[in-house]
Amino acid sequence: MSAPPAAPLTSANQELGAFLRAHREALKPADLGLSSTARRRTPGLRREEVASLSGVGLAWYTWLEQGRVAASRQVLESVARALRLDPAAVRHTMRLAGFHEPAGPAGQEAIGGLGPAVQPVLDSWPVSPAVLVDRHFDLLAWNAPWRVLLGAPESVPAERRNLMWLLVADPRARAVLGADWEPLAMNVFQHFRAQAGRALSDTRTAEVHRLLGEDTPQLAHWWGCRSVADLTARTVTARLPGSGPLRLSLTSFHPVDDASALVLLFTPCEAEDGARMAELVAAAADGTTAG
Repeated sequence: MSAPPAAPLTSANQELGAFLRAHREALKPADLGLSSTARRRTPGLRREEVASLSGVGLAWYTWLEQGRVAASRQVLESVARALRLDPAAVRHTMRLAGFHEPAGPAGQEAIGGLGPAVQPVLDSWPVSPAVLVDRHFDLLAWNAPWRVLLGAPESVPAERRNLMWLLVADPRARAVLGADWEPLAMNVFQHFRAQAGRALSDTRTAEVHRLLGEDTPQLAHWWGCRSVADLTARTVTARLPGSGPLRLSLTSFHPVDDASALVLLFTPCEAEDGARMAELVAAAADGTTAG
């Protein structure tokens, strides 16, 4: 095999190669109408099968998985089709390849003032817990109902004031969300990976991964997982002291000032849910416990 075309061996290229390899190994040959025999020594598809289905050379596809070549958008689209990637995985692939990069320095400069700008919006939801996070899922702003639901972020050390850390390492989230905790936390982590894109190895993202690994070693299989997904709307049932079950509908959206930031909003499903949350917010403001 001759040497590959010159390309920077960056962490993003290597992550892209590992991401494609993980999806290749997860595919079943039968899903693509290919024979599956006992002679297969590797899980999933062979590299030559993906190369053939994608219309690229085996050597070139091997270099792609090794992070040694840069691919065009068209080639990556062909590989994505061969690997049966879903829309979230396709977007993650394109981000890693540099085609869907988040805002550059201008957007990063704006992030410092984004929290104060969005705070009045969060405060306009008096019974709906809401939080603003940046591309690393660090918390930039939150409202009073969020403090009631998942605790006061300002009481958490700054380096751990991160949505992923709060969901998995703070025991309050598990206690409040009960059976809904794991599917929500996993979905948030999958979106966290997708959102980070080529920044998976930048200083803050690496620090968040390190903290998660140190504080929740029992979830090592999560942090080593390469799955990505969009953050999907869902209904969760929260159980807070001094109140009956609260049914909340989770939605999310990007502020127009910075598409790499994200607002998460938990809206009470029914009038009685809103009334209970209003009581809890008022009791917290008074320093009492709702009855």
